[in-house]
Amino acid sequence: MTKENKKIRVRFAPSPTGFLTTGGARTALFNYLFARHHNGKMILRIEDTDRVRSTPEATRMVLDSLKWLGLDWDEGPFYQSRRLDIYKKYAQKLLDEGKAFYEEDPAKGKAVVFRIKENTKIVFKDLIHGNISFDSDNIGRDGYVVLMKSDGFPTYNFACAIDDSEMGITHVIRGDDHISNTPKQVALYEALGKPVPLFAHIPLILGQDGSKLSKRHGHNYVMEYKDQGFLAESVFNFLSLLGWAPGDDTELMSPDEIVRRFTMERVSHTPAKFDFAKLTWMNNQYLKKMEPADLFALAKPFFEKAGYDLKSVPEKELMKLMELYRERAKTLSELTEATGFFFTPELNYDQKSVEKFLKKDGSKEILSAVRDGLKNMSDLNQETLEGFLRDLTKQKNLKFKDVAQPIRVALTGTCVSPGIFETIELVGKEKAITRIEEAIKLISNSK
Repeated sequence: MTKENKKIRVRFAPSPTGFLTTGGARTALFNYLFARHHNGKMILRIEDTDRVRSTPEATRMVLDSLKWLGLDWDEGPFYQSRRLDIYKKYAQKLLDEGKAFYEEDPAKGKAVVFRIKENTKIVFKDLIHGNISFDSDNIGRDGYVVLMKSDGFPTYNFACAIDDSEMGITHVIRGDDHISNTPKQVALYEALGKPVPLFAHIPLILGQDGSKLSKRHGHNYVMEYKDQGFLAESVFNFLSLLGWAPGDDTELMSPDEIVRRFTMERVSHTPAKFDFAKLTWMNNQYLKKMEPADLFALAKPFFEKAGYDLKSVPEKELMKLMELYRERAKTLSELTEATGFFFTPELNYDQKSVEKFLKKDGSKEILSAVRDGLKNMSDLNQETLEGFLRDLTKQKNLKFKDVAQPIRVALTGTCVSPGIFETIELVGKEKAITRIEEAIKLISNSK
C-alpha cells in the first residue's frame, strides 16, 4: 500500500430528511468500499441545514441503516448545523476579498452571493466520466451562487465545499445527479485557494424497464429490506453490483472479497438496473448456506412477531425445521410464513391447493389409508415412511405425486413443502394423524 493510498479520505454525507434510500445506501457502500480497498478513511457527515425537513428521527434512521448494512465509518458523524461559525468565517473571507457581496431581498433579508469568474471554463476530473467542462456563465444563476441564506444557514454547495476542504476529503464519490453541483464547488475551491478533490459521479439506479426507480420496481428504503427479511450480507452484495462488476461472472461475494476486488475503474458510466428478482435469488443463496442455529437466531424475531410459541417446541425440532426450509425460503418473512403450519394448532388452507388436491377424486381414500398406516407405525422415520408410501402408490396404481400432494396439503395447508417423508416426520405422528382426519372431514363436508 502506497503512502498516497493511506491518505485517501472519502465521505458519505446524507441529508436527514427521511429514510435512507437504495440509491443513498449504494453511494455510502461505494465510498466504504473505496476507502477500505485503499486502507483509507471514511467520514460520515450529516448535512442537516434544511431546518424544515431535517429531523433527529431521520438521522437515527440513517445511522441505523448504515449499521445494519455493516458500513462503519472512521470519523464523525459531523453535523453541519453545528458548524455555522465555520461557514460564516469563510463567507466573510470571500466578502473581504471582494469575491462575494451582500444581496438584499425585501421579503427574505440579506444573503451572501458569490460571483463565478466570467467567460471561463471550469474543468474537473471525474474518475468515471473523464474530464467534464462547464461554461462559468451557465452555472448557477447566470454565474451567481448564493453562499449564505438570509436565515444565517449555508446553501448546500457552499457548506459541502467548505466541509470537504476542512475535512481533507481527497475523493468525492456521489451520484450522477450531483454533476451540476460540482462546477459551483470547484469554483469555490479555487476562489478560496483550496485543493480540488477528485470526483467520481456514479451512475443512477433505474428500474428494469429503464424508468426512474420507484416502489413498483421493488425499490425500498434500507430498513424495509430488513423488515422484509432480507439479510444484510445479501443486500450488501446486491448493492455492490449495481454499477460495479468484479471483472468476471462472480456474483456471490463476502464483504471482505468485495472490498478486496473493488476498484473505481470497474464502475460503469451507464445507469444500473434494479432487479428485485435477483435480490431475492441472492438472499436465498445466502439462506441456503446458513447453519440452522444461525438462521433461527435471525428468524426468531419474525416468529415472535407472528405470535408463534417457540418455547413449546424442542430445539432439535426447530433446527430441523430451519434445515428443511432454508433451501426454499427467499426471505426470513417468507420462511416464517412457510413454516406457520408447524406452530399453529389449526391450518390456514390454501384454497387453490384444497380444490386441486384434497377435493380430487380418490384423495379421501388415500388420506384414510395413510392415517391408518401411521397409526400402525411404531417408529416414524423417513425410511419407514418411504417404504409405506411407495407400497401404497403401487397398490392404488397411482403416480407418487398423486399420493404425496393430498398428504402435503393435509399437513401444511399448501401444496409446497420439503420432501413429504421429511415433512411427515417433522410434523410428528399424533399431529399428522389429527390433521389428516381434519382434512378427511373437510372433504366429506364439501360434498
